[in-house]
Amino acid sequence: PTPLSRRAVSLSHVEVPGREDRPPLVMLHGLFGNHGNFQTVAKTLVRRGSGKVLTVDARNHGSSPHSPLMTYEAMSLDVQHLLTHLGITKCILLGHSMGGKTAMTLALQRPDLVESLICVDISPVTTAPISEFSAYISAMKSVRIPEGLSRSAARQLADDQLRPVIQLPQLRQFLLTNLVEVEGRHVWRVNLEAISHHLADIMNFPVFHKPYLGPVLFLAGSNSPYISSKDYPEIQRLFPKADIQHIEGAGHIVHQDKFEEFITAVSKFLLLP
Repeated sequence: PTPLSRRAVSLSHVEVPGREDRPPLVMLHGLFGNHGNFQTVAKTLVRRGSGKVLTVDARNHGSSPHSPLMTYEAMSLDVQHLLTHLGITKCILLGHSMGGKTAMTLALQRPDLVESLICVDISPVTTAPISEFSAYISAMKSVRIPEGLSRSAARQLADDQLRPVIQLPQLRQFLLTNLVEVEGRHVWRVNLEAISHHLADIMNFPVFHKPYLGPVLFLAGSNSPYISSKDYPEIQRLFPKADIQHIEGAGHIVHQDKFEEFITAVSKFLLLP
């Protein structure tokens, strides 16, 4: 049997049809996200004249299968597997946060598959302190919801239980999108075990020696610490054609905080009319 590390999972994805004469655009969400995070972005870019857009659920997220392995090499392989399965020989990759690191990994491993790359608020370096995310995961694991509650009551109860650890209401709302009902019980659909086990891998970035020579756009939120000037040398080393732009007033979830500005920057990079 193939070793676990070589076994891709079949990623759940949604396709928005677009122009046939433009390369498909593949969008990868961040940690604890799902394909829905990019649905509005996908539809808007297609209206602007982009090629078809695939919004993808990463392994252990959304409706994609769970796997005990959660490294960027594995997640990159999943996307390669999806491209092969769909007969896509070249695409544009857009990734936010963890999805941005998956996109960078894929571009560096298989530059032949990637026409260009957009990284949203993430650098090819070690990210936030692990402790912060460990605390979120522990809080999520300790949520207890009795059976028979309605969806809104279950969400309210989970929100109350997360509040002592996660003060930011927007962050709690974001994490609560992962609360689903399965056979009458409310459970997290993200694979918390695999994520907590591989948190160091997710916060780090694999080592690469050969740069990706295609066009790359790094879109940072001006209020977010995830892309800083100390990352520029490593960005330049791996992505010599990188353009780094900051979107004023945006936090980490740039496409949510400053939607119009985000769409404008991406459209310009993709040379949409």
